[in-house]
Amino acid sequence: MELISQIESIIFVASKPLSARQIAKALGQKTADVELALEDLKAKYNQTASGLRILHEGEDYQMATNPDNSAAVDLFIKDEAAGELTRPQLETLTVIAYRGPITRPELEQIRGVNCAIILRNLLMRGLIDEHEDEKKILPVYSLSMEAVRHLGISSASELPDYDSLRKHEYLENTLNTAEQQS
Repeated sequence: MELISQIESIIFVASKPLSARQIAKALGQKTADVELALEDLKAKYNQTASGLRILHEGEDYQMATNPDNSAAVDLFIKDEAAGELTRPQLETLTVIAYRGPITRPELEQIRGVNCAIILRNLLMRGLIDEHEDEKKILPVYSLSMEAVRHLGISSASELPDYDSLRKHEYLENTLNTAEQQS
C-alpha cells in the first residue's frame, strides 16, 4: 500500500509523463511492482465519478483531470491566470530569473519547499519555459521571452544586481551542499 501511495504522489507532482522504469528507479523498486501499482491506480481513478485520470500511453503514465470536467477546469485556469501572482509564485519566478536555467530539485533546495504546482502555474501563464538539459538529466526552467518582454528588458541579465545576485554566496552554498549530499 505504501508503494501505491508513493507512486500516486510522484505522478501527481510530475510535470511530465513518467515511465514505470523511471518511477521504479526513483523509488528503488522493481519495475514490475511499479507497473502493478500503476494498474491499481488506474482502477482507482479511471472511473466516471473521479475528477482525475491516470493516462497511459506506450511506456508513459501521467495523472490528468477528467476530460468531462474540461469546461470547469478551463474556467478555473482562466481565473487563476488572470489574477495576480502569489508571493510564493513571485519568489519562485525571481529565483528562476536570477539562477535559470535551474532544475526543480535545485529550486526546491533554495526555496525549501515543493515547487511542482507553482512551476505548473508559471508554465501555464507563459512566464517560464521548460527545457531538456542533457547534463542535468532533469528538465530545467528559465524565464520565458514573454516574461522578459513584460518586464521591459531584453534579457534576464538586465535585471537589477543580476551578476551579484546570480552568484550570491547563500545560493552557491545551498546548491553545493545539496550536490555533495547526493
